[in-house]
Amino acid sequence: MQAETELERWNSRFSGEDYVFGTEPNFFLEAQAHRLKPGQTALALADGEGRNGVWLAERGLDVLSVDFSPAAQEKARRLAARRGVAIRTELADLATWRWEPERFDLVAAIFFQFADPPLRSKIFAGIKTALKPGGLLMLQGYRPEQLQYQTGGPSQVENLYTAAMLRAAFADMEILHLAEHDSVIEEGSRHSGMSALVDLVARKPRHPPK
Repeated sequence: MQAETELERWNSRFSGEDYVFGTEPNFFLEAQAHRLKPGQTALALADGEGRNGVWLAERGLDVLSVDFSPAAQEKARRLAARRGVAIRTELADLATWRWEPERFDLVAAIFFQFADPPLRSKIFAGIKTALKPGGLLMLQGYRPEQLQYQTGGPSQVENLYTAAMLRAAFADMEILHLAEHDSVIEEGSRHSGMSALVDLVARKPRHPPK
């Protein structure tokens, strides 16, 4: 019997009527609402069923929601229609996706921890490329301690983040907020309970270093 592919696994996960991670935004992203301005361009990275992209659109942002699951994107479009906002969706494998230079004012990168270290480095570099000068990255992920809680996230420790790793990875950006914490989250059936988290807000320099 042929092993299930990653795409088949996620499509199966997203094929039900329920929203796997809920329909409300990630709580960390929501807490950054004061940094957002209507009319900004935003990339909702690995946005799944659209909860974060739709919330950004509700704040007046021009949102591109990318994911590699057609089932998830169909639900994202339905959620946007139900909320009365417009988002653009694009099927994207982040291993091969073309990151257009200086396209976005904001990149929301919430729990995309399917990426192993080589792919993660490639995605981090792509984020920096795609941000406009002065643009913001808002990222939340699980720390290695999450393996003890088992309330969401991957089982591969190498896919998890630490504050030190993120500080090093984005040393060429201005770190506005970086914090490790253990918090209870309730984001659908897949992210539920006490969780070991790390949050990052970083700004791309407005001018290239001399």
